[in-house]
Amino acid sequence: MAPKDFSFDIVSRVNQQEVRNAIDQAQKELMNRYDFKGSKAEIQFEKDEVTLIADDEFKMEQLKDIVVSKLLKRGVDMRQIDYGKQEAGTGLTIRQKMNFKAGIPQDQAKSITKQIRDKGLKVSASIQGDELRVIGKDKDELQKTINFVKGLDLPFPVDFVNFR
Repeated sequence: MAPKDFSFDIVSRVNQQEVRNAIDQAQKELMNRYDFKGSKAEIQFEKDEVTLIADDEFKMEQLKDIVVSKLLKRGVDMRQIDYGKQEAGTGLTIRQKMNFKAGIPQDQAKSITKQIRDKGLKVSASIQGDELRVIGKDKDELQKTINFVKGLDLPFPVDFVNFR
């Protein structure tokens, strides 16, 4: 990168603090909901994985609705949630895991860099692990690139960081 070049990174990541706040709110609502009194419903949270435990599929769907509504209110994008399959738990319960995806998959990153190149913007995009670095001589070109990427229909949310 030459001294006069500007750059930014395109990333896809979840705000862990907002996830923690949303799960805390969902757990409080679960404790206060009359339709869950006496049930074995539970929301467990470890690192970046949430485990939902419910009595049956109907309760599981209600539990998911509670968690999803809290996540949406906290600004977490639903494209970042990856649901595991439902499996039998202990004591006649079912459980399902929710994982939060972070990073841009390699094939998607290649596709984004190709689309930026095809658009004819005077920038260069390179893949760095699970994020993209975009470098250009003109800040206006970088702004056009950001607007272009925002307009793409991607299967994951993107964020623009480290603008220098």
